[in-house]
Amino acid sequence: MIYLTRRERFSAAHRMFRQDWTDEKNLEVFGKCSNPKWHGHNYVLWVTVRGEPSDDHGFVMNATTLKEIILDKVVNKLDHRNMNLEVDFMSGKIATTENLAVAIWNELSPEIEKHAAKLHCVKIEETENNFIEYYG
Repeated sequence: MIYLTRRERFSAAHRMFRQDWTDEKNLEVFGKCSNPKWHGHNYVLWVTVRGEPSDDHGFVMNATTLKEIILDKVVNKLDHRNMNLEVDFMSGKIATTENLAVAIWNELSPEIEKHAAKLHCVKIEETENNFIEYYG
C-alpha cells in the first residue's frame, strides 16, 4: 500500500457559535473563538490518498490531478472567505476544525475515488499548536 500526501494552504475567517445560544453561553463554551466580529486562521491542509500503483503509469494517483481536485473542491471555496457565510459545504455547521475536516472529506472522497485511489486522511492545522486528523 502506497500513501500520497498533498499539502495546500488557505486563509479563512469563522466564528464558532450556536445561533440558539446567547453570546454569553457561546463565550462560555467556545471562548474567544465565538467573537461576534469573527476571527481567522492561516490553515494548512494535508490530504492523503492510498492505493496500489497502477501498472499503466506507476502512480497511486497523479499528484497534479489530486492538486486540481483539492483546489477546485476545497481551497478555492475557502481561501479568503468566511466559512460560516460563504462556503457551501459548511452551511448549517458549527465552524469547528473538526466539522471542517469532515466536510472536506465529504467533498473530496467521491472525486478521489473516480481516480482509483481511496481517501486516507484529511489533516488540518489551525494553529501551530492545534491540528485535526480525520480518517473517515
